[in-house]
Amino acid sequence: MGASYIADPREHEGRVVRFLESIAGDAEELYLLGDILDYWYEYRHVVPRGHVRFLGALARLADAGVKITWLTGNHDVWLFDYIRDEIGVKVLKTKTEMNIMGHRFFLSHGDDVGKQAFGYRFMRWIFYNRFLQWLYAGIHPRWTFVFASGISTKNRTSRHKKIETEKVQRSMAESLSNLRAFTEEHSQSHPNIEHYVYGHLHVALNETVNAGATMTMLGDWIDKFTYAKFDGTTITLEKFENF
Repeated sequence: MGASYIADPREHEGRVVRFLESIAGDAEELYLLGDILDYWYEYRHVVPRGHVRFLGALARLADAGVKITWLTGNHDVWLFDYIRDEIGVKVLKTKTEMNIMGHRFFLSHGDDVGKQAFGYRFMRWIFYNRFLQWLYAGIHPRWTFVFASGISTKNRTSRHKKIETEKVQRSMAESLSNLRAFTEEHSQSHPNIEHYVYGHLHVALNETVNAGATMTMLGDWIDKFTYAKFDGTTITLEKFENF
């Protein structure tokens, strides 16, 4: 959310809010695997404008007793303590393993596992470096916001324009192959993990790897509106249709 290339941001946010409201009576836990916000940077006493209805919906879930965990992605990496303290959301900065309803899960945004190009790994190091974050915070938001949101918009719109090209298809296939290879290798050495769940690639799939472990790619909420649901036994990939 918050991306300038979305035609109707208010309606888009409304879809997310309606989804969160739809799970209020059933969900025990909610996991957000990054890139929920297109750009976010928390200063010590200032937070970005917007996202009020979305944050309010999260707060209502948290107040109702739903455990919410947010793993940051490459677009919302700069979540610090505001959402944690004001809403009660647990914020994690990297991949994690945890028990969910008695089953072992491996959760990751998807950009911190497997093979990544050197350029991307270097950019990720820059984003997470605390000293560079401190320097960045010293620049007036009128410049940082325009700079960061401009880069995000250029990246996403250029990908949409070239999404059918052979180069982009090859790149996506390679990224998915790398993530699948990591999952297969990791699950062989960690047989206790039953489910691997990722975001990042904007691919929606749910498949079995190795001896019964599942690999789930969450898709996105730009145009797919997909999410994973775990009922205590089976993980399924669902599509939210209540527009």
